[in-house]
Amino acid sequence: MLMQILVHTPRWVFVLFFVLVYVGIKQFVARSVGFGRASLLPLAFLGLSFYGVVSGFPTQPLALLAWALAVALACVAVTTSELPAGTAYDARTRRFSLPGSPVPLVLMMGIFCTKFAAGVTLASAPDMAQELSFALPIAAMYGAFSGVFLGRAMRLWKLAMGSSDTASVLA
Repeated sequence: MLMQILVHTPRWVFVLFFVLVYVGIKQFVARSVGFGRASLLPLAFLGLSFYGVVSGFPTQPLALLAWALAVALACVAVTTSELPAGTAYDARTRRFSLPGSPVPLVLMMGIFCTKFAAGVTLASAPDMAQELSFALPIAAMYGAFSGVFLGRAMRLWKLAMGSSDTASVLA
């Protein structure tokens, strides 16, 4: 069965997997990123997870509610936690200094694996899209992963808004 799944998986899915792994591994190293770049990935994954729920479970409005609730809860949990040591924002250059972390890779793989598993399930048993016992946990997982991404970005936005124009702010 695993071989059948792999054979019938479009090639672009494997390319996407390796791109996500590459991008995630790059996050292990401390780096400096601009405001836009720090916002792009979280917003992209938020949009993609929303699309995944709407397209995968179009007749399940509760799935969208589960997604939204999971986004909100995860986002609140992350935004109320402290920034990692070494996180800074330089208002003059509008750049963040970010410590290396495996968290982005874990989040990207979580979303990818959830989407892949849901896609395989729905391709082999399309009627599962009608089952709340399938739709709600998948939607909530999309939301939780995206909420963590969004919460991480919101902490950076808050850091940037609270910084002075002349100095870096260390967290």
